[in-house]
Amino acid sequence: MESVKLGKYLTLDVFCTCTQTYHRYRDLIAPFPENLAETIPALQDLNRFILDPIIDNFGLEKFNLTYGFCSKDLRKYLEQKNPLTGEKNGRVAPALDQHMAYERNKNGKYFCKRPGAACDFLILGETSDLLVEWILDRQLPFDSLYFYGSDRPIHISYGSQHKRSIWTFTEGKQPTQKGIKDWVDRAKLIQ
Repeated sequence: MESVKLGKYLTLDVFCTCTQTYHRYRDLIAPFPENLAETIPALQDLNRFILDPIIDNFGLEKFNLTYGFCSKDLRKYLEQKNPLTGEKNGRVAPALDQHMAYERNKNGKYFCKRPGAACDFLILGETSDLLVEWILDRQLPFDSLYFYGSDRPIHISYGSQHKRSIWTFTEGKQPTQKGIKDWVDRAKLIQ
């Protein structure tokens, strides 16, 4: 399963094992999806329509995937505090962020209410605002894009809704569109 190609460049193994949290707890985390029939095609669509064009342009050597697929086990560890620092291992919002794709909870319901898949990445040597500009210029069919700052990875998702919703965050980590009105308006024009 690990060698399943998700697009021209990335494999399922890379997509499921790229986070720092996974590497910290790798012996305790099963990183791969359980709902293969729905999750694999969602990850392949994300790669085909979003990541492959980005890597084609910027190059695989500059592409740095920081958060791909989130398994049930990884979700548990992201929500826990690191015993050394006392801080959470990561931020996770499974009902919204699409990192869990089509994985289901113990009641058989999808963790995320929005269909699709997501990842976070950056392009080495480029600012993330330049990357957002490039994505908008090429009219890539994203669902959601989160801009965390020029020197931070961006979050992008691909799903059937194609909302083209762009958000940034306040210092208090609250979502806002303040300060990115041009991007929000440009995204709305993409049909």
